[in-house]
Parts: sequence; C-alpha cells; structure tokens
Amino acid sequence: MSWTRGVLAVLAVCVLLLTGSAGCSSGDVGEPEAGDSVTPVGKLLDATDEEGRRYREVAAEHAPEVGIEVQPEADDSWDVRLTVRDFRFSPNGTEAKAVAGRGVAHLFLDGDLLTRLRGPRYRLPADLVPRGTHQVTVRLYADDDTVWAVDGEPVESTADITASEAEPTGATQPEEIEGRTVTEPAADR
Repeated sequence: MSWTRGVLAVLAVCVLLLTGSAGCSSGDVGEPEAGDSVTPVGKLLDATDEEGRRYREVAAEHAPEVGIEVQPEADDSWDVRLTVRDFRFSPNGTEAKAVAGRGVAHLFLDGDLLTRLRGPRYRLPADLVPRGTHQVTVRLYADDDTVWAVDGEPVESTADITASEAEPTGATQPEEIEGRTVTEPAADR
C-alpha cells in the first residue's frame, strides 16, 4: 500500500511539473509572424529598416527613447553622446533575444551604418566626415537585431553637423618694407 502511495505521489509531482512548465511556456518556439498577438516584448511588423531588420512595435508608454548630441572637438573629430530613457545597453555576448528596453544602438552617417554601440559615447573621426552638412542618426535595436518601434516608426534621433575645411582667417603675415616689418594689412597702408 505504501508503495502505491509513493508511486502516486511521484506521478502527481510529474503531472504538476509537466502542466506547470507547459503553462509557463516562454514562447521561445520561434519568432511570431507579423500580425500575431502582442508578446511581452512587442509585436513584429512587416516593416523593416534599410538592412532588412524587422520592426518590433511596443506601446509608447513602455518604449525606449533616445536622443543624440554631436559636438566638434579641437582635433576636428566629433564627440557623439546619446541620452537614453527606458533603455539599457547590452554587454558583448548577450543572448540574441528581445528583452524589453534592452539592446544596442546603431549609429549612421548620412544613412550609412558607422558602428554598433554598447554604450552612450562615440568619437566620430574627422576623416569620416567630409566637408558639408551631414546627418548623424542613432537607432535602437533589440538584442535579436529587431528595430524598436512606436506607431510603425523606428525609435531613433538625428542631429545635423556641418564640417568645414580649415580656411585662411584673414590675418596678414608680416611684410618687410624698406627694412622694417609692417604687420598691418596692405589695404590699410
């Protein structure tokens, strides 16, 4: 009789474990298709970025946000600073899985991918920014390479920068006239 109770107890535990794990499925069977119901980390849309990465739609009140500021440096490089809200950068080696409010930032110059960022700062080298006005854009991605999106639009921010070549300042060089040095502009003489 005690042997039967023991077997029944083991069977009951097995049933509880099986139904408990089935009821707590994480949904890792595969990515939902576009139009599927909203998951805890958003809904995949048919829309993609320029590189074919699908948008992951999240509600605005739970969406990450990003801002960008770009400042020129004395060595003609550019200091890029990101400000994020409801988002944290994932370290290298993070599992390729979408987790709400986590991932990496992609930095673009005039629409071309420059780098993937795992932190809020980047030094943009001067040789990558030719003379003229350019757009520096940052866009947030989940760790599974989907684009965080709100209302069908990617979570991103853009800053305009203008690079100019060194030009003469208008200062005159000292000239020698009749044995003396003259430092005034020629037009003033």
